[in-house]
Amino acid sequence: LSTLAGGRIVTSFPFLAEKFFNQFDEQKGVKTKITEVSGSVEAACGLGLADAVVDLVETGTTMRAAGLEVVGEILQTESVLIANKKSEHMDIVEKIRKRIEGYITATKYVMISYNVHNDLLVDCVRITPGKKSPNITSLDDKHYKAVSCLVNKNDLVSKMEELYDKGARDILTFELANTRM
Repeated sequence: LSTLAGGRIVTSFPFLAEKFFNQFDEQKGVKTKITEVSGSVEAACGLGLADAVVDLVETGTTMRAAGLEVVGEILQTESVLIANKKSEHMDIVEKIRKRIEGYITATKYVMISYNVHNDLLVDCVRITPGKKSPNITSLDDKHYKAVSCLVNKNDLVSKMEELYDKGARDILTFELANTRM
C-alpha cells in the first residue's frame, strides 16, 4: 500500500483515506491526492482519474467487474443493532432483528434439492444434514425420495459433487431472498 503514497486516490471516505495515507506520506515525504466522489467510486481508475480507490466492499462483485482487486484493507467494520432495554417499541426492534437475521441467513445459505434412491438416502443425508434437518418427501416412485435442505454457500459445489457421486440425481439449487428460522 505504501507504493500508492503520493498517488491519486478517489473515495467516498476522504477523512479515513487521508488518515490512512498520512503515515506513508510522512515516511516518503510526499502528499497523496485524495479526491472525494459519491457514487461509483470503482469507475475512477478505469476513467484515468485515480491510481487506486478507497471504497466500502462487501462481496467485491462490483469491484471485480470494474477490473479492480483488493490490495489492502484499511478498516474492518460491522453493523450492530442496539436497543434501549426500556424502549416502548421492543416489538419493532425485534421485528427489525428478525429481518436482519433472516437476510444474513439468506446470504450464507442456498436451498439444495435432489432425488435419491431409498437405498442411498442415509448416505446422502449425511452429506446434506441441513441447518436443522433435511426435508424428506416421498415421490410417486416409491423407491425414491426427494430431499431439500439448506447448505452453506461455501460448501455448495463440493456437496453437489459428493451427492452426485453417491447416486443423487436431479440436483437443483435455489438462491434465498430472505428467511425466518
